[in-house]
Amino acid sequence: MQLSEELKWRGFWNQATFTDDERIDSGNFTLYLGTDPSADSLHVGHLAVYMMVRHFLERGHKVFLLVGGGTGMIGDMRDTEERSLLSYAEIEHNKRALKAQVSQIFAGRDFTLVDNADWLGNLELIPFLRDIGKNFNMAELTTREFFKARIANGKGLSFAEFTYTLLQGYDFWHLFKHHGVNLQIGGSDQWGNLLSGVELIRKKENAEVYAMTAPLLINKSTGRKFGKSEGGAVWLDETKTSVYKFYQFWLNVDDESAIEYMKIFTMLDRDTIEAIAENHTVNPGARSAQKVLAREVTDIVHGVNRRESVERVTEVLFGGGDFWQLSDDDLDALAQEIPRVDVGVGVIEALVVSGAVSSNGEARRLLKSGAISLNGEKLANDRAINNQSLLKKGKNTFILVAENMEGEE
Repeated sequence: MQLSEELKWRGFWNQATFTDDERIDSGNFTLYLGTDPSADSLHVGHLAVYMMVRHFLERGHKVFLLVGGGTGMIGDMRDTEERSLLSYAEIEHNKRALKAQVSQIFAGRDFTLVDNADWLGNLELIPFLRDIGKNFNMAELTTREFFKARIANGKGLSFAEFTYTLLQGYDFWHLFKHHGVNLQIGGSDQWGNLLSGVELIRKKENAEVYAMTAPLLINKSTGRKFGKSEGGAVWLDETKTSVYKFYQFWLNVDDESAIEYMKIFTMLDRDTIEAIAENHTVNPGARSAQKVLAREVTDIVHGVNRRESVERVTEVLFGGGDFWQLSDDDLDALAQEIPRVDVGVGVIEALVVSGAVSSNGEARRLLKSGAISLNGEKLANDRAINNQSLLKKGKNTFILVAENMEGEE
């Protein structure tokens, strides 16, 4: 399958300046994808576009991944309101975090990581306006959707924010001049900014370069796009979205979305995905597609070892797995997801202290009805819990009984 066919089949192909789709199959591209350090983590909306870039990389094209330390000083334009400026310290912190995440997504592959602060930070105003600003037409810029939306809602925008598109155009021109970059990829909300670079290079260098976007993904369970501005974002940073919750997100997607997301967020080939889809159609109750999806995406973002750990935890919680098979790291992961009480308490006390029940009386009633189990054994009466254990109420309420964690009082 040609690259153009693969991108279309996976749902990546959205807007492009290619007049002939086959151009993408015959050309040798050096491409770049940029992300501003507006937060200290990427989310799964970003991940989709990075996965699109990986398909170019796997087919031998050169890739530059840009972290926008310079453009991040200004903040990308939004159609709602202007971003709050971040402090220099925040930007530096966010840059370090994003560089680490990008390196994980592309681990073991040959790419170049750059920071546009290295060249934007040296610009002088008058030369920039004379050499770059003269190439942009205000009549065209004010027709862009973000500008019209901001004027329509009465928010307006600052001159600094308005010039963001010039800076992104400059990035493309700089990378073209110094590294031969001839393709920029981004999300569809970046289309206008991508065109700024295409036009700037055409005017200044009399050269043809290209731009291409992936569509913004909609989370079918919420009807909203994947993104931090939409609330409920799934982050790649495990301190924001734990590895367990990240894995569970993919494990719990609906049947309609599972195969679509597999095309976008994994590197599995077409034959493999179609076989999984066929098997899923025959036996949807097994949720085989969701299991493969969760495994593959978690491997990419967090690595195989972390994924295997959360699989063991998931099996213990929901699949009847043996609690004693969990490692110390597994127990640490489990402790982040469910209530924890100290070893030495009784079952009734553990249920009350953890908040699983509201009173001792409720705990006794549940014990008598057979709704409480300890390490898989149903209990009828209270008892002391003197070893690390997993206490369970009903089907989905769990309590970890464990020794004091290091550093606790």
